[in-house]
Amino acid sequence: MLKTMYVYSDGGARGNPGPAAGGAVVYEATADGPGEKLAEASIYFPHATNNVAEYSGIIVGADVVHCRMDSELACKQLNGEYKVKNPELAKLYLKVHNLRTHFRNTTFTHVRREQNAAADAVVNATIDAALAQRL
Repeated sequence: MLKTMYVYSDGGARGNPGPAAGGAVVYEATADGPGEKLAEASIYFPHATNNVAEYSGIIVGADVVHCRMDSELACKQLNGEYKVKNPELAKLYLKVHNLRTHFRNTTFTHVRREQNAAADAVVNATIDAALAQRL
């Protein structure tokens, strides 16, 4: 049985660059859109840009994945509307591109920040936890 999931991803940096994190929340797909929350994941960077964090928040884990993010730049680059000019982002773009070849279908959709609150919360909790450990 093929599974379809919605992945809401976000990234953020305090200072730009600065302490940063990428995060994602995975939901089961239902006929009405995202359903039950299945998982969340995050990664912390002691020093990274916001765009690096945005890309890092993109994860995949099903046969069909609908990635929703509030980064218009990352979304348009992944959909082929914008070129990836930054060498650091190009490496991350290639990583996401290679990951998406493992799935039957992936989509990237830009959503408003308020529709991405769960992923944003994961990002901020990850940065907060890492900064608290440094004190």
